[in-house]
Amino acid sequence: MNLTVKAFGCVLAIVALPFVAVAQTAETESDTITQTPAEPDAPVPGGDLAIGAPANPDGIGRTYTKDTFGDWDLRCIRTEDGNDPCQLYQLLLDSNDTSVAEINIFTVTGNPNIVGGATIVTPLETLLTADLRMAVDAGEVRVYPFAFCRQIGCFSRLGLTAEDIAGFRAGNVANVIIVPAAAPDQTVDLRASLSGFTAAWNAIVALSEAQAGDQ
Repeated sequence: MNLTVKAFGCVLAIVALPFVAVAQTAETESDTITQTPAEPDAPVPGGDLAIGAPANPDGIGRTYTKDTFGDWDLRCIRTEDGNDPCQLYQLLLDSNDTSVAEINIFTVTGNPNIVGGATIVTPLETLLTADLRMAVDAGEVRVYPFAFCRQIGCFSRLGLTAEDIAGFRAGNVANVIIVPAAAPDQTVDLRASLSGFTAAWNAIVALSEAQAGDQ
């Protein structure tokens, strides 16, 4: 079940009408005099074409991949002060290895019960009342509600405890189950590989601590 959003652009064609010079004629009894306006300068080839310039030469606000750990990307958003916020990113695949959803994992500070958070984005056709279910390997299945939907999909925001992170470190696959709205009696089973998660989590924790120390 894929979510495809197509954007259509509009092109405005501007047609320039040619300048028509009208001869002015004065007649006398003996002859006729015709006055014609001077010819304009010849246009420079390509003179009306814009070369263009970078809209954001510094890349501020753009997402980039800072590093890769196994099947996890460390993605960051470039900021002016260099303290770029980062998250761990991976696409969620179905049984046909088709990309259906995505997961972003980040650190959380100041909460004694939660050390990390995750945002899972699923297609708009997801049945929200069925919630989202996740389990590591064959472990306990936990249920998470959906928070909201936008044009790109529906969002479920998860709080991750130290125990959850430990499970990700030791596990092989995070299994995510969603229900399609068009077929509420069926499920779509997705998976996120946990290969490289330990190194990825250690990297984002170290990065977060370093950024906190700079503030």
